[in-house]
Amino acid sequence: MTHLVPEEELIQRIIDGDKQLFSVLVDRYKNKVYGIMRGMGASHPDAQDLAQDTFIRIYRYLPTRREGSSFAAWVYTIAVNVMRDHVRSFKSTITNTTEEPYSQGVEELTPEKQVLQKEMKREIYRHLEQLPESYRLVLLLKYTNELSYEEIGEVTGMSAAQIRNALYRGKKSLQKQLKRTGGEWSYEV
Repeated sequence: MTHLVPEEELIQRIIDGDKQLFSVLVDRYKNKVYGIMRGMGASHPDAQDLAQDTFIRIYRYLPTRREGSSFAAWVYTIAVNVMRDHVRSFKSTITNTTEEPYSQGVEELTPEKQVLQKEMKREIYRHLEQLPESYRLVLLLKYTNELSYEEIGEVTGMSAAQIRNALYRGKKSLQKQLKRTGGEWSYEV
């Protein structure tokens, strides 16, 4: 029943020595951290490695986290920094493969709908990769990780107005790219 323990209590129990509970935090955030890595251009194997590096840093710095602040925003800030460090250290082109990110659960879809859904996600990831990092990151944090503007601001250092602007411009750029290639995009704000 540790999955039902409130996050702050779980964090405190981990800091107080119940280290096994860290796996509960990993389970809660692994898919979203992996999704950020993929959305920022990491290949499937790199995204897995970078997500693991993120959780190592989270574990190491958990006792220094400011209590009361958004844990999710803190996690995503670390993930973004791990990705940026990776890009800086290797200074190589990071390509996005068409492999599917981990999914939270498998819906009951017909095989045809599953194929279409996978193709649409691949298409969006390909187009996301072409956006400036600030647009891409804000879109990922808002729509795949469901952070509030305040939490996105904590991760990116952007104001609410800058976030709204990046979301608007990022979505418009994605729509334009998809129309140019004959795709459609129906994701609503």
